[in-house]
Amino acid sequence: MPLKPKKILKIFVSALVFLTLPSLLLFGFLYFKYNEALPTGIQGEKADKLALKMLDALDYQAYKNTNHLEWTFKKRHHYSWDKANNICEVSWKSYKVILDLNNTNNSKVFIHNFKNESELAPELIDKAITFFNNDSFWLVGPYKVFDKGVERRLVKTKNNKDALLVTYTSGGSTPGDSYLWLLNDNGKPYACKMWTSILPIDGLEASWNHWTTTDSGAQLPQFHKLMVLGLEITDVEGKK
Repeated sequence: MPLKPKKILKIFVSALVFLTLPSLLLFGFLYFKYNEALPTGIQGEKADKLALKMLDALDYQAYKNTNHLEWTFKKRHHYSWDKANNICEVSWKSYKVILDLNNTNNSKVFIHNFKNESELAPELIDKAITFFNNDSFWLVGPYKVFDKGVERRLVKTKNNKDALLVTYTSGGSTPGDSYLWLLNDNGKPYACKMWTSILPIDGLEASWNHWTTTDSGAQLPQFHKLMVLGLEITDVEGKK
């Protein structure tokens, strides 16, 4: 005997509630447990001094002198960044975009190693830019604290420690995002709290304590822990 439409609807609604209710309850628990308001801080000389202390702890000069960086983010996106000329080869699945970060209109798209200039090309360029903006932050985020359009503020944590609040007022894929760098006594980051448009909970903390030193001397992370998630960065190389 075939099911009546009302019976089918009832089964569908019951299944939907069964699947979504635990997720909603979990999100609610996490939201009230971890959500934090964006802290206030003081701009000026003290904030800039703390930012310089962080860069010194990371040997910023070695990073600055690094002309080529390579890495793979979460085993999905691979990057070969000619940092000196600001051109990055972004590869994922069967796609490769030679991304001109100074002028994205000069970027080139390849599918299965064949150059592509179809209507799909601009879409893939935009996707490569989004990938690069996100994934490069997880690699070199601390080095960007004096980028154009960045505001720096000195924040006191609950333990009365100095922390650096950085807000990107322009540039990137999501301007307006803020990051609070938590530092050890030497000024080296060990964690970062985030207030971003892509995260549903404000103030989530990610670890920044799995560092490696490349051939160029640049210090770069290989792993981040974000709640129960692990963000793995492999094939990390830095050359002069």
